[in-house]
Amino acid sequence: MLKQILSLVGLELTPSNHLDKMISGLGGFVAIALISWLTHRLVGPHAVMPVLASMGASAVLLFAAPHGQLSQRWPLAMGHLVSGLAGVVSARLISNPILAGGVAVGVAITAMYYLRCIHPPGGATALTAVLGGESLRQIGFQYIVTPVLVNVAVMLIVGFVFNYPFRWRRYPAGLVHFRSTNGRLSRENWSHALQHIGSMADVNEDDLMELHALAVKHAANGVRSKRSRPAIETV
Repeated sequence: MLKQILSLVGLELTPSNHLDKMISGLGGFVAIALISWLTHRLVGPHAVMPVLASMGASAVLLFAAPHGQLSQRWPLAMGHLVSGLAGVVSARLISNPILAGGVAVGVAITAMYYLRCIHPPGGATALTAVLGGESLRQIGFQYIVTPVLVNVAVMLIVGFVFNYPFRWRRYPAGLVHFRSTNGRLSRENWSHALQHIGSMADVNEDDLMELHALAVKHAANGVRSKRSRPAIETV
């Protein structure tokens, strides 16, 4: 009963281990410290706080859930860049900052969908270009390169270097390879696996069981389909 109540509340029931928590926190510290210093040097002290909002959100995704789809290189990089572009264009074409902010975020979300690079912190990047102050508005399209592109590059480099020594956390997710096994897996098996995976997984055991069932069904259908195909005679 308690577990059901906690699940309804939304509390994470399969927490990561203590080592992983420490790695995530230290990685976020290193990334944001470097980005803060670079932003101060490239754009100036007045732009540090507005710019760091979106980068801080990206740091949470990258270091707390390095294998999540929203944390991967394409969503992280293109999500920020296309959102920054949407913000700069909206700020230039719309004089009302409230309207411009709404348009920037709306366009950013739509563009990220079509480009398959959904990255939630991109919304903050778009808003910063509109509401981040006069210094950011004056640099115009340079905002996309400095500080956005530079900060994204630093985030990706730190994410790769910091996570690589830990086999279960290697970033990007494509660097992690696991051997597949056959057999029936129970809910308890998935729960045990989630508790020992190391890095936080943005799924629960019920999601994994459903995915496993669908994959097994698809594999079985594929085998039957191949068996039912008529033989092709060659001359």
